[in-house]
Amino acid sequence: MTHIAVLGSTNMDLVAYVAKAPQRGETVTGREFRTIPGGKGANQAVAAARAGADVSLIGAVGADAFGSQLRSTLEHSGVDTDHLRTTEGPSGTAHIVVDDEGGNAIVVVPGANGTVTALAPGDEGLIATVDALLLQLEIPLAAVLAGAEAARRHGVRTVLTPSPAQALSPQLLSCVDLLVPNEHEAAALTGVTDPREAAAALLDQVPEVVVTLGAAGCLYAARGAAPLPVPAPQVTAVDSTGAGDTFVGTLAVALAEGREMPEALAWASAAAALSVQRPGASSSMPHRSEIDAQASRRTS
Repeated sequence: MTHIAVLGSTNMDLVAYVAKAPQRGETVTGREFRTIPGGKGANQAVAAARAGADVSLIGAVGADAFGSQLRSTLEHSGVDTDHLRTTEGPSGTAHIVVDDEGGNAIVVVPGANGTVTALAPGDEGLIATVDALLLQLEIPLAAVLAGAEAARRHGVRTVLTPSPAQALSPQLLSCVDLLVPNEHEAAALTGVTDPREAAAALLDQVPEVVVTLGAAGCLYAARGAAPLPVPAPQVTAVDSTGAGDTFVGTLAVALAEGREMPEALAWASAAAALSVQRPGASSSMPHRSEIDAQASRRTS
């Protein structure tokens, strides 16, 4: 079985559903509140596990009720948590407002994730054995860099989601094989708003880029090749939270299984389309049989 490691955040998502998100200084009444395990690291781990991979998560939760619940949820989803530390203090939380159009606004409070500043004993040994390492930016950059450098030393494919968007060092980018920003993150990294131009600019720093475009699908770019747009299935979005993580986790599985990039992107897009039709992040992520069915409907 394909083995994927994820080095990243684990949060409890505190989600309020509203007709329209409040403006600054405004109070609105929500119709529902949910507490849902999330965090970009945990989300990508769950997505990859449900897509059929053997997945290990490297990170931290707090010594609180959220931490116990997060660990239990990950294990129930088939994610190995032997490298998920428990630290003193609270777990990370994400405070999310979801509107009736499926859009969201998020405030992340790092909590235990902020303690992950380096690899722990045994983490590099794990990374050396996997087919791919998934990274995001909800833990300190020092740990992200350490993970990327470990993967590079052992010839492991590294996939980085640059979220939340921030300046990235040449040292980190030199260790990244595939960068997967959304269109806003691509613009923040390059100063260019057009996705094709942004992708081209990013190829000066990494060999492959996938810019996700929400309902419009995604754009793949690689050095020496023409850009490849991949449309997304047309669906009605209920909640887009976690869709990008679903895409990345599923894409990593497809690539590790040896699928060609066009097929892998279509499969990942099918998974993301399924996730936006359900509320929540990790709770919305589809299983492999569902992804296969969605992808086959698209090609039939």
